[in-house]
Amino acid sequence: MGSAEHPSSTSRFDLGGRLALVTGVTRGIGLAIAEALAGAGADVVGVSRAIQRDGEEAHERVEKVGRRFVPIPADLSDRASVRQLLERVTELERPVDILVNNAGTIYRQPAVEHTLDDWDRVIEVNLNSQFVLTQALGKQMVSRGYGKIIFMASMLSFQGGVNVASYTASKHGVAGLTKALANEWAPAGVNVNAIAPGYIATDNTRALREDPVRSQAILERIPAGRWGSPSDIASAAVFLSSRASDYVNGAVVPVDGGWLGR
Repeated sequence: MGSAEHPSSTSRFDLGGRLALVTGVTRGIGLAIAEALAGAGADVVGVSRAIQRDGEEAHERVEKVGRRFVPIPADLSDRASVRQLLERVTELERPVDILVNNAGTIYRQPAVEHTLDDWDRVIEVNLNSQFVLTQALGKQMVSRGYGKIIFMASMLSFQGGVNVASYTASKHGVAGLTKALANEWAPAGVNVNAIAPGYIATDNTRALREDPVRSQAILERIPAGRWGSPSDIASAAVFLSSRASDYVNGAVVPVDGGWLGR
């Protein structure tokens, strides 16, 4: 049995009593993270532009394991909508303990054809809005002396990619922001880290998976020999949200089946 001084390995992953805010919660990785955090004991505030009053599937999955789900609609490409989201969060009964900046968008265009409007939207959603949200909630965490912040980086936080200039720029920015905030906030007991998913079987990668040539080329480079699942990312999120990661600061953790090591 664990004690207060020497907690068991299981209790180190317990999120009971915590409140997590997850953006992009209605599908894919965000949905899996919400379910996993709830399974570890956290209540969840789910944020998405398209979220309905009842939270749709995310609501069902979180409440199925006995936790509370609060849906809040927000368009992260709209700064006013982000401010409204923060106002709603301040009205909650308790502060946010865990922030998961999962929402993101991508445009696949050759750089010479990439419009500035598309560039601005990607940077706004993937980087600017995440800083605004993290700055506000991080300030509260710093004042309380506790908090867990998780950004969603990418393989393109390390690589350049092709025809995704704005996305690559934003994800390099996410990696840098993770390290910068960790340097400032770690002394206050706030852990800031990022997860870098590899090739995950979601709606965003369906076209790649359905292309036999591209899919085979991708699988041949992944030592694990399979596409990742949203639950693979969710498991890492539970770790980075828990006391088990108290000495992890400024890390960009690849969950890629070995892609980067190949």
